[in-house]
Amino acid sequence: MIESAAGVAELGAILGVWAHPDDEAYLAGGLMAMARDHGSRVVCVTATRGELGTAHPGQWPPRRLAVARTGELARCLEILGVTEHHWLGYRDGRCAAVRTPDAVARLRELIEQVRPDTVLTFGPDGITGHPDHQAVSAWTTAAFDRAAPSGARLLYATFAERRAPRWSALNESLGIFAQGYPIMTPAHRLAVDLVLDAETAARKVRALMAQETQTGALIAGMGVGRFTAWVGDESFAGRQ
Repeated sequence: MIESAAGVAELGAILGVWAHPDDEAYLAGGLMAMARDHGSRVVCVTATRGELGTAHPGQWPPRRLAVARTGELARCLEILGVTEHHWLGYRDGRCAAVRTPDAVARLRELIEQVRPDTVLTFGPDGITGHPDHQAVSAWTTAAFDRAAPSGARLLYATFAERRAPRWSALNESLGIFAQGYPIMTPAHRLAVDLVLDAETAARKVRALMAQETQTGALIAGMGVGRFTAWVGDESFAGRQ
């Protein structure tokens, strides 16, 4: 199991495939920063611009929010040191309606171009139960099976079971997760289980702060210290 920055370097070139801006930072911001610090190539793919990601659509109509989140993601990735990014251009909330062969073909082409050693994405559960997350997981898995280089690894973002005692009540209160989520993964099934060092955790929080339309109110409500602890672990499981 990978539990350190040195272990992250062993992941080689990384391709991450996500649904919305901020998915990448929440689930793999620390890992990406560590990888880049070790000189590894990191490529990020985002399916949508997250134009529906607001509880205040009057203030943030879809077109305006898409523009804002595009800029926020650029600033976030700059903080993490990631210089390669691709948009798939799908509509927020509509990934499940995309023709699967079309999405898989686009990701297959990217995998063939990047030749990653490791592909990161959501597990089939989609972490929060979001249909966009689940669709992206299915596309990425299919594309990986068709195009990944020999020896490449497919890793699914997950929550380590050890986090449940501390964070389950908070997770239930936030309204982020569908009922029954997140699904926790026991330690013996984890391929990566990082507890971020203070410097990396702070860098990850700065990257998330850059996505202010999504994180500003949450951080204000939780406080920076508690928010940092909440996002301070990153875990991935291999495919079963």
